Amino acid sequence: MPPHLIMLAPAPVIRLPDGQLRLDVKYVEGMRAHRDAWPGTLSGVIWEGATTVPFGATYAPDALGFDLTVLPEGATPQVEAADLIAAPADMADVLSLADGPVPVVFVVEYTLGTRLRIVALEQGRSILRKAWSALWNIRMERRRRAAFRKAAGVQCNGYPAFDAYAALNRQTLLYLDGRMRGAMMATQADLAAKATYAGPLRIVHSGRLEPMKGAQDLMPIATALRRAGVAFTLDIFGTGSLEAELAQQAADFGGAVRLHRPVDFDTALVPWMRAEADLFLSCHRQADPSCTYLESLGCGVPVLGYANDMWRRLSVASGGGWSVPMADHGAMTERIVTLSAQRGALHAAAKAGLAFAQDHAFEREFAGRMAHFAQCLAGQRAVR
Repeated sequence: MPPHLIMLAPAPVIRLPDGQLRLDVKYVEGMRAHRDAWPGTLSGVIWEGATTVPFGATYAPDALGFDLTVLPEGATPQVEAADLIAAPADMADVLSLADGPVPVVFVVEYTLGTRLRIVALEQGRSILRKAWSALWNIRMERRRRAAFRKAAGVQCNGYPAFDAYAALNRQTLLYLDGRMRGAMMATQADLAAKATYAGPLRIVHSGRLEPMKGAQDLMPIATALRRAGVAFTLDIFGTGSLEAELAQQAADFGGAVRLHRPVDFDTALVPWMRAEADLFLSCHRQADPSCTYLESLGCGVPVLGYANDMWRRLSVASGGGWSVPMADHGAMTERIVTLSAQRGALHAAAKAGLAFAQDHAFEREFAGRMAHFAQCLAGQRAVR
């Protein structure tokens, strides 16, 4: 009988009055890729509780292409019928599945250090509440590490998670998450067109406009570039709590800084970046894997970012960009000034980053993950 894989996820969902679901596009695409690669049946479980789905679309449940169970917030999933469970270790409530009868492969992105930094950056919380959250995360980390030791396997999205947890389980896989399929990536013609461009440096940023994502650093860097006399444009794609503030500040730049609402990734953002962007500006301070890095490289756009644990490693491994000390606006500005005058370095990084992204295309990473799931299931059946 074909094996049944149940995938639990913290993906946001909103039930609409007409019975349709508002879902994260990346989640749906990922589930469809899992379905196509898994040699059996596959179903998903997610929980209500979200109030918005920033990068979402509306789907009819019967048109998803996979079975999806939407549970009330905090409800316990029914997984007894599964042969294997894929569970997000960043959800504390699912760690107890390691003690159940069904083999579990945990998928993890955040390290303890990243979780503690997120707590420290949370807005509107007292020091006492932050201290309580930090202690809770430290206690939960003990449970997480114990669950990994009991699990059928562990999949680590990004270098920091792999470094932190690989020693806990023999069946540990490193992968790099992203939505860029091979056919979507930049071409040599795209790179050649950019190599002949000599106008203002075209800088781009996309993502949630939140303090945790470093969006508050974008305008100070733009201001410093203007003072340095750099000819540039900065296009910002996204929405969030800092959107109004950024829009007000952007108005002072006479059109050089432009804010855009989130656009469709496949049909709008990717073609635009392939044709219109020279450099991706990342002010992200967390060490989470952030698929934006790999996706930018796949568009032929090198990345300049803060030296968090993920981008520092990825910038070296890919050759697709540069890292500067954390929260150092001056270092970020100096690097952009240099790149604006020395476009050859941009083109070399674009070429290297694209090659790296092609080696880690969506199809390859997902095929590797599905093979790992099958290997973990086979290993569990062999010892029973």
